Amino acid sequence: MAEAILASIDGAIGPAEGAMIPATDDGLLRGDGVFEVIRLYEGRPYALRDHLDRIERSAAAIELPVDRRALEHEVGDLLGEFGTRDGALRIVITRGGRRLLLCETLPEWEETIAVATVIYAPSVILTGVKSISYAANMQSTRIAASREAEEAILVRPDGVVLEAPTSSVFWVSAEGGLRTPALDTGILESITRHRLCRELHVEEGDWGIDDLRGAHEAFLASTTREVQAISRVDGRELPEAPGPHTVEARDAFARVLESELGD
Repeated sequence: MAEAILASIDGAIGPAEGAMIPATDDGLLRGDGVFEVIRLYEGRPYALRDHLDRIERSAAAIELPVDRRALEHEVGDLLGEFGTRDGALRIVITRGGRRLLLCETLPEWEETIAVATVIYAPSVILTGVKSISYAANMQSTRIAASREAEEAILVRPDGVVLEAPTSSVFWVSAEGGLRTPALDTGILESITRHRLCRELHVEEGDWGIDDLRGAHEAFLASTTREVQAISRVDGRELPEAPGPHTVEARDAFARVLESELGD
């Protein structure tokens, strides 16, 4: 898990281990709030506007006020203190009205990862909301670990593949096409997913669990992972990890970063 280094609470900056919010905040007591995680490349936030737009949409969906101007100002101040290091910026807005910002180290991801499918029923009320109520997501990863995998792939009770707890999933079907679940299956509108779907030829749809299990290759995509090859699905070794579509996705995302960060 990433280590938080520096924190800002409502604009007050200090060491993360000393950051505090009131124990009565419903963000803590009920998991009522929204969040975003933004990759920092040498201190520069990637797709900051997109992330702030999404946190506003998430907050609006649960009737949680957001002071965007204050948030943008506090992000700038905190990143100025953090400097030109690689890392991640976590933004949390709680029901108690707290704006919590954390600069974190990056997780250490292996080149490949084994996954296990876990049945999960999305909440219609929270569809598309990046809520801090993440207990089910974290439990699914623990269930996957009990099945000798490192991450879960969430699957609806009707067998439709969704996403991983903190990332999108792509795979190459037996027919040869690159696929990913459509947004209307109940998944989060991932910013990394959006970039990859724009840059690559990707089929979006309602895909069944057997389609994923029979894949030639597959990968996860997220803010901190970027593109990570999947080596095993439900105990079955994939023929290629990373395969050519995964390498193509990595290269495409690298070009996106170069274009959008300007370096």
